[in-house]
Amino acid sequence: MIEKLRNCFDEMVVYKDLQKSNFFSALSLPSFMRDWLLKKFEDEAGRFDPDELARFIRVYLPRKDDWTAIKNRVVVEHERVKFLAKISINIDIKTGEVSFSLPDFGLSSRDTIIEDTVWQACKEDLLHSRETWGMVEIGYRPPDHCSGYGAEPSAGRAREAGHGKIKLTAFHPFCPYTIDLEYFKDVRREFTTAEWLDVLLGAVDYNAKGYLGDEEKKLTMLTRLLPFVEKRLNLIELAPKGTGKSYLFGRVSRFGWLSSGGVMSRAKMFYDQSKRAEGLVSGHDFVVLDEVQTVSFTNVDEMRAALKGYLESGIFTVGSYEGTAEAGVILCGNIRKELMDEDGFGNMFEELPSVFHESALIERFHGFIKGWNIPRMNDDLKISGWALNSEYFSSIMHELREDMSYRAVVDELVEVPESADTRDTEAVKRITTAYLKLLFPHVRSAGDLPVREFKRYCLDRARNMRDTIKYQLGLLDIEYQGKDLPVFRVRSNIEGAQ
Repeated sequence: MIEKLRNCFDEMVVYKDLQKSNFFSALSLPSFMRDWLLKKFEDEAGRFDPDELARFIRVYLPRKDDWTAIKNRVVVEHERVKFLAKISINIDIKTGEVSFSLPDFGLSSRDTIIEDTVWQACKEDLLHSRETWGMVEIGYRPPDHCSGYGAEPSAGRAREAGHGKIKLTAFHPFCPYTIDLEYFKDVRREFTTAEWLDVLLGAVDYNAKGYLGDEEKKLTMLTRLLPFVEKRLNLIELAPKGTGKSYLFGRVSRFGWLSSGGVMSRAKMFYDQSKRAEGLVSGHDFVVLDEVQTVSFTNVDEMRAALKGYLESGIFTVGSYEGTAEAGVILCGNIRKELMDEDGFGNMFEELPSVFHESALIERFHGFIKGWNIPRMNDDLKISGWALNSEYFSSIMHELREDMSYRAVVDELVEVPESADTRDTEAVKRITTAYLKLLFPHVRSAGDLPVREFKRYCLDRARNMRDTIKYQLGLLDIEYQGKDLPVFRVRSNIEGAQ
């Protein structure tokens, strides 16, 4: 299969050796950054010069501790400095001035400027998302320097003219190639379903051989990727320690956000009234509350109300501000061995924070991942060989979120029982759609996929994930007891279905 993988994906395949090499683990780089570097420095045999790569990292991947030295070079020495960073853009409505921030270094938009000539050159790359990874080059605009937006600056700009600012002088996007989503979809036809599961595992740094052919364990691991490809998919996962939850959600994709324990507020999650800034759900594909048992909330009632509204509709209201977002919310926590229940018949939510001890909130989570079906991380499960570039694959998953055609296929294929609860229907269909995107991206119509495969890999798994939530609701609230999940079936009269 490796030869097929390399032939089909060509330069989007890199050699990853996480079993033997300590080079990258010592750097603590996310997977998308590591694979970007591998793609840049590896030869056709997968070899790279560690010294050359280390020199590049020292120059272009500064640490937070290096920021003072960078400011000295820019502000005092008047150098232009180039490095890889995450950048976000701010457009001032009152003055028309465009500025930027570098969140990882604490540089805010108050102290920066993007002059018009630079903005015109790079705005197409900077306007795609709230935060963008790329190679930034910064310089210094001294005090009393004209803004560059025209010969006659506005009153607002004139007031700013007395202050020096760090300016963006150039930007090149982190992704140096165009994502061909249609090619990715079409090339899936070259692989069997079993092979494709292994391709996906390798793309997120896991060695398929370490699962010893256990398809259920592979699929449970890949279930964690569903919020990467489907908008506003809300999941709960409880798993034993050491199964890799934090790694997959926090290190694979640059489009998600992992929050581990600590304090979470409505302002941080949704909207900060004092800063007039939207929160985590507005800037990411998914937000994960990891180690959820240790998360505390500044105001439980306030947070519960905000979560219920957002999980239901994607709309959040804080004060007079109403916003919309598309991030899924995932709760991840550890579970004690005695609470693990293969059939989901034990009360698995009893250790969750009190904010989640309400059935109306839990019902808004679409499905449950049984993390105990995922083996504890060991060296055999770490990728060692040729695999899809994680940076490329995370971009593909991000692009798949926008494709509505898969939901149309699901709507055509799934028969909804009479009087089915709307939330159950939406949950089952949303999870089914995510599985379809992930496992069968080549599907264009209901007739492109054998019904038995659609049922086995998409619909049945979605039903099981929702059924666990349904049963747990009965343990939380007597009102839900005895309300079984309706039986969603595949329509038998689909024209062209195999």
